[in-house]
Amino acid sequence: MEPRLGARLVVRVSPDDVGRRVTLRRRVPNGFRDAVGVLESWQDGVLAVRKRDGTLVEIAEETLVAGKVVPPR
Repeated sequence: MEPRLGARLVVRVSPDDVGRRVTLRRRVPNGFRDAVGVLESWQDGVLAVRKRDGTLVEIAEETLVAGKVVPPR
């Protein structure tokens, strides 16, 4: 039996999770990027995540490949 490489990517975040801490992985031109922070909004196909350093990351919903709610820091 050959070992399985990689993981199954699932988006387990919804607009109902606004206000919760999330981790999101999205496609970018050269691969993938991750964002961890509080989901501040999800409107018109754009998610806004406030990172620990205070920066706001906007992520187009169609670029999401994985995401989930994570415990508070």
